[in-house]
Amino acid sequence: MLMNLFAALAAVSASPGAGCPTGLFESPDAKQRVVITVRPSGAYRYAFIDGRRGNVATDESPFRCSDDRLLGDGGKLEWKAVDLKLTDVSFESHGTKFGGTLVEPPGPGPHPLVVFVHGSERTSPMSGSYPFILAGHGLSVFAYDKRGTGKSEGEYTQNFELLADDAAAAMAEARRVAAGRFSRIGYFGGSQGGWVAPLAATRSRPDFVAVGFGLMASPFEEDREQVLSEMRAMGYAEPDLAQAVEVTRATSGLLESRFTKGFEQLAEVKRRYGAKPWFARIKGEFTGAILKEKEADLRRIGPAMFDNLELIWDYDSRPVIAALKVPQLWILAEADREAPPATTLAALQQSRSEGADLTIYSFPATDHGMIEFTEAGDGTRAYTRVTEGYFRLLSDWIKGRAKGSYGRARLR
Repeated sequence: MLMNLFAALAAVSASPGAGCPTGLFESPDAKQRVVITVRPSGAYRYAFIDGRRGNVATDESPFRCSDDRLLGDGGKLEWKAVDLKLTDVSFESHGTKFGGTLVEPPGPGPHPLVVFVHGSERTSPMSGSYPFILAGHGLSVFAYDKRGTGKSEGEYTQNFELLADDAAAAMAEARRVAAGRFSRIGYFGGSQGGWVAPLAATRSRPDFVAVGFGLMASPFEEDREQVLSEMRAMGYAEPDLAQAVEVTRATSGLLESRFTKGFEQLAEVKRRYGAKPWFARIKGEFTGAILKEKEADLRRIGPAMFDNLELIWDYDSRPVIAALKVPQLWILAEADREAPPATTLAALQQSRSEGADLTIYSFPATDHGMIEFTEAGDGTRAYTRVTEGYFRLLSDWIKGRAKGSYGRARLR
């Protein structure tokens, strides 16, 4: 779940983003690096490797584009493309063909190598900024398209077991294609990748696992925590929170039974709490959507609507995290509405107290994706940038040299 990027041009008849090149670029004084990407809509986006980001075609953009050149400083200075080595490959997992790309930074190696396990999105990671930002910090990155997306064949799924097998196959391919050119190799998983990457590590031999804005809680717990986060943002407290938890238990029960039972419990919470002012406003991961459907429709097409991606709803990652013998880094967003961190933080700290090799950081006032925001009085958020220090922390830890301060990061 990453995001946005790039800027405008002057003195040409084309639109401000016309002719923008894509990739990693360096300022004339070699002090700054930025990634330029293009979205399916054709919009160009920029992302500095420190987390600042925006649209190229805005007045506030620091860039202009002309004749496939990236110009900074009001169009006066040209930023040069960084000479990354990109190697496209294909590999197989369970008979399905995958497409991947090895991105290697310039300069003498060997470099640490990161197998990038992205989240639930259906877009290729190579269309985003992450692989290039990490390369801009001196890491090699193996990014592959999840099954059923991009250049990869098969059916899209959210089955963590199958996705973990795919990630392990990606690591085997990364080892092969980068043989002799990497110092250590491991996984980075963002969002849903925080469930998949540690599980993949039990099926391969990584040197590390890093997770950003992921969950140690199950998808059922994620839904509950999202609902509670929404309720608190709306100003509700006990006993409304306890009543909302009852509602999430009823919706989770339907999913757990694949919509074969639990309808009486759902009808009961609707009867008891349906008139509450908060009832129609809660969303969660799935609770709000289930509440909006008629019982007859849930009985008829509930699995097709809510359970068609093979998600393991009650997946418990605690034993996996505890069993891993390699170092793990977890970075949490303290104001994450999509992956509320309280349950995950407590579980991580418990696993660490029991012997797991865990380093835990959190960033205050950041939402999912480690994104900073401004918040209006009604609780709506306007998102600005990836918080400063996040990418440096992630890269330094992977290199084995994390120390000192990283923006507002808190070592937990």
